Amino acid sequence: MDHSMHDGRPTGTAPTRMAVSATLHCLTGCAIGEVLGMVIGTALGWSDVQTIVLAVALAFLFGYAFTIGPVMRSGLALRAAIPVALAADTVSITVMEIVDNAVMLLVPGAMDAGLDSPLFWGALAFALAVAFVVTVPVNRWLIGRGKGHAVVHQYHGGGHGSPEQHPTAGDLHGRDHH
Repeated sequence: MDHSMHDGRPTGTAPTRMAVSATLHCLTGCAIGEVLGMVIGTALGWSDVQTIVLAVALAFLFGYAFTIGPVMRSGLALRAAIPVALAADTVSITVMEIVDNAVMLLVPGAMDAGLDSPLFWGALAFALAVAFVVTVPVNRWLIGRGKGHAVVHQYHGGGHGSPEQHPTAGDLHGRDHH
C-alpha cells in the first residue's frame, strides 16, 4: 500500500486507499452490530424506533471494539485506546448509521419484513452498501486532514513503530489537526 506521508498526513493515493480500508473496517463492526440489532428487534416484534436504537447502539459498540482491540495489541492500555477509537471512528460510524438506517426506512416494507424475508436481507445488504459508498469520501476527507482513521493508522498492522513511539491519549487530544 502507498502510505506516503507529508507533514504527518498521507499523500498520493494513500488517503483514498486508507479511506477505503477504514470504511471497510468500520463497515465490518457496524454491519455486525446493525444486523444483530435488526435481527433482535425484528424477532422481538419491536417498533422501528426501538429496533433502530438497538442496531445503532450495537453498531457503535462493535465499531469501536474493532478499533480498540488492534490498538491495544499495539501496546496501548484500554484507557488510552478508547480515545483513539473515539477519534478514529465516531464520524465514520455516525455517517454510516444515518445512511444505513435511512435506507432501511425508505425501502418500502423492509422494516416490517420478517427475518425469513428476502426483502429484509436484501434491503439490509443494500443499505450497508449505500452506507459504504457514502462514507468512503467522508473518511477520505478526514484522513486528508489528519483526522479519523489517520489518528489510528499508526497502531494498525504492526511495524509502525514501537508502543513507546505512540502518543498517549493526552497527546492525541493536543494535536493540531488543520
